[in-house]
Amino acid sequence: MPARKTPIKYTSREFDTIKNDLIEHAKRYYPDTFRDFNEASFGALMLDTVAYVGDILSFYLDYQVNESFLDSAIEYDNIIRLARQMGYKFQSNPSSYGSVAIYVIVPASTSGLGPDTSYIPLLKKGTQLSSTSGNTFMLEEEVRFDDPSNEIVAARTDTSTGLPTHYAIRSYGRIVSGIFNVESVSVGSFERFKRIKLNSNSVSEVTSVTDSEGNEYLEVEHLSQNTVYKEVVNKGDNSDTVPSVLRPLIVPRRFVVERERDNVFLQFGYGGPSEIRTASVAEPTNVVLQLNGRDYVTDKSFDPFKLLNTDKFGVAPANTTLTVRYRTNTAANVNAAAGSVTKVVTPLIEFTNRSTLLDSKVNEVISSLECFNEEAIVGDSRLPSSEEVRRRTIDFFATQNRAVTQLDYEALVYSMPERFGSVKRCRVIRDPDSLRRNLNLYVVSENSRGKLTQTNTTIKENVKTWLSRNKMISDTIDILDAKIVNIGVEFEVIVDEESNKFQVLADCNQAVTNLFSITPYIGEPLYITDIYSALNKVAGVVDAKSVSIKRKLGSDYSTVRFNVKEATSADGRYITVPKNVVMEVKFPDTDIKGAIS
Repeated sequence: MPARKTPIKYTSREFDTIKNDLIEHAKRYYPDTFRDFNEASFGALMLDTVAYVGDILSFYLDYQVNESFLDSAIEYDNIIRLARQMGYKFQSNPSSYGSVAIYVIVPASTSGLGPDTSYIPLLKKGTQLSSTSGNTFMLEEEVRFDDPSNEIVAARTDTSTGLPTHYAIRSYGRIVSGIFNVESVSVGSFERFKRIKLNSNSVSEVTSVTDSEGNEYLEVEHLSQNTVYKEVVNKGDNSDTVPSVLRPLIVPRRFVVERERDNVFLQFGYGGPSEIRTASVAEPTNVVLQLNGRDYVTDKSFDPFKLLNTDKFGVAPANTTLTVRYRTNTAANVNAAAGSVTKVVTPLIEFTNRSTLLDSKVNEVISSLECFNEEAIVGDSRLPSSEEVRRRTIDFFATQNRAVTQLDYEALVYSMPERFGSVKRCRVIRDPDSLRRNLNLYVVSENSRGKLTQTNTTIKENVKTWLSRNKMISDTIDILDAKIVNIGVEFEVIVDEESNKFQVLADCNQAVTNLFSITPYIGEPLYITDIYSALNKVAGVVDAKSVSIKRKLGSDYSTVRFNVKEATSADGRYITVPKNVVMEVKFPDTDIKGAIS
């Protein structure tokens, strides 16, 4: 009777276990053929080779499985892809937003009492400005110097009569970092779900896409969204209080922007031009009561983003040339210090009756344009880390486009489109002293050097507007600055006598630096035990003898008062951080000091 087969051990997945199973297999089933199990034999070589291949296959199988889930993925690009599947928009090139005061000098009227209104200009959206360091910014809105709220002062006077000859007018406008670029893309034959890669990898915002026939393609949040709301100038009687109105606009030609770490794509829809069923906005009641042949209704919900009767996810371009206009940013040109945006580079200026004005005076008005930012223009200048993307995605998915809990609000802040600015860290705290559901939203931004700084007013306003779409009607939101506390780390370690002390000390400094490379969250405790653990893992370290946290003082550091000793727990294991405070090691090279015992 033949010997019963031994079942295969599928639990053996490492080199040693696989090799042992192969040896047992050979001894049991090939006792007369294979007898030499010496490590130097050819048979041992074959066993090692097979075990090696099995070990590698097991590793890659486990690795690929882990990369398929957001909580276990390691590779940055895979995390981005998984985040996209959950609806999170990866912000690869965030913008910084701010406000700038713009000055212009206008000739006085013939009477000398007030400026000549015919020479008061309109500065158009898209005007380019620059800072003293060469950073570029774009005017995000029209600046009307004829606004009655503008400040007007006499700039020049006639020495003989004392009457003003020129008046200076100050107005304000919102600006955004970056420069505009235009790219032409040739598109061949029709292809469903056409995907186009842009040449630039630093695209912050795609502003327009048009084809050779003059058709405009509009960006949407997702391809199933077939209606957007467009800003239209309000020409009614209430235009002084409501300058613009929103109108529904169907978008059969649409696209979404998909971002990877180093690439930006335009993703178009499935259908062709002939597959669009209608060219007008559907009657909302008909959309709500879409019976589809039935005489009853199962879903009474109404989605205002689905007013166009089509299921083709938009029209894909074909046999044309697309002109893509977009704004680009880099980490080097995002932020600007207060008072550094001083030059109007390319003014886009209009006059009411240009043909009737003197060229000399017009040129004089244009050349007089100046600007000045009273607040620093800051944003998040670095890519979010893997853990940041992971956490933001999970929180964003949980919000489901509504804000109920504190985490919902935080997730929505992080998901705000980059063209409106971004914050590095935020935290929502319910005000215990308020009788209503009042929320205190603490925010902090990052400057161009990667250091924490206060968020400017414009970004705060954008955040508040962004949250108003999804917040509960009973919630009121106050956006406040989180307090930044700069700290230093001093430690002492015992080193193995056989190790290079200087190299071990350098490795210890790097280990602590890596620990603080990810910005802590607002109100997150500082665990001193984590520093001990990081030091003890360094090769050559026998033991971490002591770790001390010091508040850094000086002109380069924050002035926020914080008593480290009082905030340290009785056992010395952690430091309690107030809910509105974030800790930062500002200059790791000098703020982290180690010694060898």
